[in-house]
Amino acid sequence: RDSEERYRMLFTAMDEGFCIIEVLFDDDLTPIDYRFLEVNGAFEKQTGIQAAKGRLMRQIAPAHEQYWFDVYAKVALTGEPVRFENHAKELHRWYDVYAFRIGQPEDRHVAVLFSDITERRRIEGQLREADRNKDEFLAMLAHELRNPLAPIRNAVQIFRAKSPPVPELQWATEVIDRQVYQMTRLVDDLLDVSRITRGQIELRKERVELAEIVNSAVEASRPLIEKWGHELTVTIPPQPIELEADLTRLSQVLLNLLNNAAKYMEQAGRIWLTAEPQGGGVLIWVKDTGIGIPAEMLPHIFDMFTQVDRSLDRAEGGLGIGLTLVQRLVEMHGGTVEAHSEGPGKGSEFVVRLPVVNGETPQGAARDGETVVSPAARRILVVDDNRDAADSLALLLRMKGNEVHTAYDGLEAIGAVAVFHPDVVLLDIGLPKLDGYEAARRIREQGGGAGIMLVALTGWGQEEDRRRSKEAGFDHHMTKPVEFAALQKLLAESHPE
Repeated sequence: RDSEERYRMLFTAMDEGFCIIEVLFDDDLTPIDYRFLEVNGAFEKQTGIQAAKGRLMRQIAPAHEQYWFDVYAKVALTGEPVRFENHAKELHRWYDVYAFRIGQPEDRHVAVLFSDITERRRIEGQLREADRNKDEFLAMLAHELRNPLAPIRNAVQIFRAKSPPVPELQWATEVIDRQVYQMTRLVDDLLDVSRITRGQIELRKERVELAEIVNSAVEASRPLIEKWGHELTVTIPPQPIELEADLTRLSQVLLNLLNNAAKYMEQAGRIWLTAEPQGGGVLIWVKDTGIGIPAEMLPHIFDMFTQVDRSLDRAEGGLGIGLTLVQRLVEMHGGTVEAHSEGPGKGSEFVVRLPVVNGETPQGAARDGETVVSPAARRILVVDDNRDAADSLALLLRMKGNEVHTAYDGLEAIGAVAVFHPDVVLLDIGLPKLDGYEAARRIREQGGGAGIMLVALTGWGQEEDRRRSKEAGFDHHMTKPVEFAALQKLLAESHPE
């Protein structure tokens, strides 16, 4: 009696729905219905079904999905419990269900414990939609920010080539160039947040020496390190250490660590970058004498948007996503990264472990850091609805001896190709009248269009954008603001012999 009372008390008081059903089969043991033998007080609230006891489910909801009958039949026949989530369309609800056999196997009785999770699923759907909207917003933001950065960077190149050697002008040019680079880096980091959360970062791996990765990161971080008056000591083994890696992404890893060390340290601090082979890989330490990391922050230091110091004097602190990028990129290379600190004011140390490549380095492999060979003169059509971007790039290309024509929308670009007969078309994607994708398709369809090199020069730089540009017929995809040296290299490498 005590046991029965406890069961009844629990059965009545629980706020989850609970029922015992009898699964009904035809002669071939195909489930055809089930009858409610017992229901608790929360059953009606969770289902909206009144007076269910003794009734058949097909009577209550004739269009109830066969899935429900099949899953309960399997439990009744095998005795294996099951937990699942599923939509009951005729009841207009989602359920989280745990079902298990009860009584003797021949009874075909199943106990069902369930909760209505319709509201939770609705909120999850809203969150997914908000996440999609966030990704679209970030992509649009990056595009809109990249558009003005492109003509600014072009103008810097023109200043360098044409301005007199006046120290003040040279200084101003370098300031603009550094700030454009900083803005570009922030835009790229912002987009990387979206790519990482959706698993859309793709590595372009090749065999590369550790020294090349280190040198690239050190060179990029040097302006910030020198600005704060820090001393940087780099120690790497004299023998070559090769990795199968994306040079740009691993350089980004070390650059983020060096920049963090420089930003979160009082002036005239010290930074050490040390690498040495260990086991089947290489260990890289980035150590500093900076503000350190509190013990309670260490477990969260690689979390998105985490910053140890958010004070106003750390205005260059960025978005708080640098270490998240570091961790994800290292893991994508098959490595690990750890953070260590003895506490506030005692500096920080980040340890990166990466696998290395065994064997000889392929000879003659080209590297991005090699000297760019100036291409022979080309006939180039520059298409961009941002006239400053189009005109400034056209001027730069003319200064290198090219014959250049400009167009400012997609339809004008198609007409210009027919008249100008360019060797190369540098084509924006977000164009008025006709977007760059359709313009590229129509250019390919024109006489001689198959032999034109089409380069997407755009603020749209996500993997989906690159896929679409390739499908539209583009040969290359470059994101704004493009490094003019990289564009020159592309033109040189693709020039016919």
